[in-house]
Amino acid sequence: MSYLILVRHGQSVWNLEKKFTGWVDVDLTENGKLEAKKSGELIKLQNINIDIFYSSYQLRAKNTLRLIKEVLSDESLSREAWQLNERHYGALTGLNKDEMKIKIGEKKVHQFRRSWDLRPDPLDKSNPYHPLNIKTYKEIPISKIPDTESLKDTYERVLEFYKKTIENEISNNNILISAHGNSIRALCKYLFKLDENQISKLEIPTGNPLLIKLNKENKITDCKYLDRERAKDLVVF
Repeated sequence: MSYLILVRHGQSVWNLEKKFTGWVDVDLTENGKLEAKKSGELIKLQNINIDIFYSSYQLRAKNTLRLIKEVLSDESLSREAWQLNERHYGALTGLNKDEMKIKIGEKKVHQFRRSWDLRPDPLDKSNPYHPLNIKTYKEIPISKIPDTESLKDTYERVLEFYKKTIENEISNNNILISAHGNSIRALCKYLFKLDENQISKLEIPTGNPLLIKLNKENKITDCKYLDRERAKDLVVF
């Protein structure tokens, strides 16, 4: 038996401002830091020894993990993987979601956010929000840096990394991943065997650990959000 804990980062500055964030490397708000600390407290109550910690390359996920580990009094090194980054929102990056609903319609914005294989227009490579122009990503091969992504694209890069790395570790280890709404949504699609319609309905709350219990065959035997007051429907559980 092992545990996989998935945590979407605490509220970020651009979450608060209702902007499409994607690969822009923004930090947590004060409320987001509190959410991260509460995540740590909720995990601590489970009395589970975490063997391996992962985060994306992005500051909001890394700082969420740092705050969780402070609460857990765990000083071990964490692993970072760019493949766990948030979905790239292309030309929508930096735009306000409410303003875009007025400009192009609520239905179209919903399609961009939740359609399985619809990509927004690519972000111009000269834009300061493009990952090529953000120092955080200087070590990622240029060929791997996207201009835009669909949820399907995000799923494929997250799943490739999960199968190659994390899936081989999970049988003998308890693992915690601090990541993002869409990268966690991608993992849930695979783990819970969701179809394309189910995945579009899946909500991932900020700063609320999802505890997944696995048997020796890596099959889910139980799962729950640790903060029940802020839990979202898991579609299948």
